[in-house]
Amino acid sequence: MSIKKSASWFVAGTDTGVGKTLVSCALLHAANTAGYSTLGLKPLAAGCEKSAAGLRNEDALALQALASHTLPYEQINPVALEAALAPHIAAAQEGKRLTVDRLLGYCRGALTNETQFRLVEGAGGWRVPLNQVERLSALPKALNIPVILVVGIRLGCLNHALLTAEAIARDGVKLSAWVACSVEEMPALEENINTLRALLPAPCLGHIPRLQQGSIKELAAEAASYLQIEPLIQAL
Repeated sequence: MSIKKSASWFVAGTDTGVGKTLVSCALLHAANTAGYSTLGLKPLAAGCEKSAAGLRNEDALALQALASHTLPYEQINPVALEAALAPHIAAAQEGKRLTVDRLLGYCRGALTNETQFRLVEGAGGWRVPLNQVERLSALPKALNIPVILVVGIRLGCLNHALLTAEAIARDGVKLSAWVACSVEEMPALEENINTLRALLPAPCLGHIPRLQQGSIKELAAEAASYLQIEPLIQAL
């Protein structure tokens, strides 16, 4: 495989709780294994726990653990909100205001690091509000980076995935690839995934089934075994 000196992707989901962090960590593991330097960012996270070092988010810590390039937590997750709510509501409760420009500045600063394979993980689904007029979907457009879409495989996923792909295209952002991630038991599983393979306008990197418990590094390694990152690299 070959890769540009550096390449970045925005990891979006069809909803919250569909496996964005698991997929991001699996992709970082796969890229590490293939010999690329890696970086993972979670610029906005709601649902953080208090610690002696400050608010910490489980997903951001997972990205920090899987990336080959070490960054301070505050660069990985610059906007950490305590309440596990929609980010704009959690921010309002804490007296903060979210904006695309603010997130853009944080991301651009972190992405100046000389790494080859960089992921910026979103929060919730594609149209998550930041404030009354801005959506998080404006961030990848402002960064001018393509999207990897994580499709939570469950009843309703066909509609969610196709609507999200349409919104990504309408926003003028490239959909580079997608990953199927099982979040619950589903009848006609393979038929549904094959339907998405036929209808989504990007290659599928693989299907991650429901995994057993384990550390994030163990889960990332297992999940990575179901993925192929070659289509992602070759699409650049």
